[in-house]
Amino acid sequence: MPRVITFVLNPLYIHYIDREAFSVFSSLYSWIALVNVMLTFGFETSFFRFSTEKENEKKAFDTSFWFIFGLATVFLISILAFSTPLSVILDYAKNPEFLRWFAMIAFLDAICVIPFAWLRFHNMPIKYSVIRITSILIQTVSVIALFIFVPKSTSEKLGLDGQVSYPFISNLLGSLATFLLLLPIIIKVKFRFSKELFSRMIKYSWPIMIAGLAFQVNENYDKITQYYNISKADAGAYGGCYKLAVLMTLFVTAYRMGIEPYFFKQMNSENAKNNYAKVTEYFSFFASIVAMGIIANISWLKVIFITDHSYWTAMDIVPIIVIANLCFGIYYNLSTWYKVTDRTHFGTLISWFGAGVTIALHLLFLQKYGFMVSAWVTFIAYFLMMVLSYFLGQKYYPIPYRIKKISFFLVLLMFFSFISVKYFNYNFWLSNVLFLIYSGILLYSEKQFILSKIKR
Repeated sequence: MPRVITFVLNPLYIHYIDREAFSVFSSLYSWIALVNVMLTFGFETSFFRFSTEKENEKKAFDTSFWFIFGLATVFLISILAFSTPLSVILDYAKNPEFLRWFAMIAFLDAICVIPFAWLRFHNMPIKYSVIRITSILIQTVSVIALFIFVPKSTSEKLGLDGQVSYPFISNLLGSLATFLLLLPIIIKVKFRFSKELFSRMIKYSWPIMIAGLAFQVNENYDKITQYYNISKADAGAYGGCYKLAVLMTLFVTAYRMGIEPYFFKQMNSENAKNNYAKVTEYFSFFASIVAMGIIANISWLKVIFITDHSYWTAMDIVPIIVIANLCFGIYYNLSTWYKVTDRTHFGTLISWFGAGVTIALHLLFLQKYGFMVSAWVTFIAYFLMMVLSYFLGQKYYPIPYRIKKISFFLVLLMFFSFISVKYFNYNFWLSNVLFLIYSGILLYSEKQFILSKIKR
């Protein structure tokens, strides 16, 4: 829901922020995503892993929190001390305050990671959701007020230079609210730090951090490098249209947040492999329907969520990014094998393989062919990671996936999407006929499973 609310705000940003300024917005948030991975250092997953050991459950909580707190504090102090020269190096010299706000947001988000993980591990989804939604509502009210109700002169007196600064300061308020709402969990942290457990946790988590950093390169390198290598207007249009593809990301993210603790709790079960296979299959099938639904309805979604028509020059990236995110969701499921077998270094290798592809192809083709390169590179990277993870997983921890069926529906999705874009030109009626055909074929193929659930 917080991500849905953020997505719904996109038309507001696009309406008030021109494409060149939007490129600043996109690139800085891409930097934040990279930094957050380094500050949390994979300790969220490590916390889940070692909290399953009864003797270490409380130690894992305390040790994880203090490590991240120390790392985030060093980062915050460093950025605040050197914000002016850094802003010149990164081409934000006109607004060095953006870097200071960015550092504060990253700090607050980092120290809230383990308290949120604690809620997830202890099966408290209502508290988790209330805190998330309350903080995003505070952020939403703040940004709407700044864009619509607060006079520009007043905003400037408060030190807000330009409307592109409004999302940043609103995010800072939302992050601060999150910290305050999590205080009842944070005060549970004891002043203890287990060196022995930390040694085990960091050995487990650093490959996850490196892999997470590679994922963020795959996800955000396009926005960062576009800011410096193509026109700011094109970079802004890409960033704005990319937000429409976030509909698929929302689905994948919601799934990931709920499923990760389940994967670890199933790892010692007799039926673990069969359960992992079923989860992956039904995620793939249902997510494919979601992806086809988004692509079939781009014609009206863009009118509502991309209100400035000048952004539509980048609309063709949306189907490619949607399918790329589906591939990433499948890859995430397939990556279970290296997490439950403590072979996290394989995750690092796979992710950096994808990141290497992302960086290399951008360096070779971005300046010559423009932003469409970024969309295709994202798809290629996630597709190759998905395939590589499957084959390595079958070697080290074979899981009986119905891979032929998953592959069939993925290829059919690509084929129908190509027809919708190339020949139907996003026509609502014709594209939705394809959507109904696709959904019908998939649901009919799984009729036994569906009927069994209905009978229950």
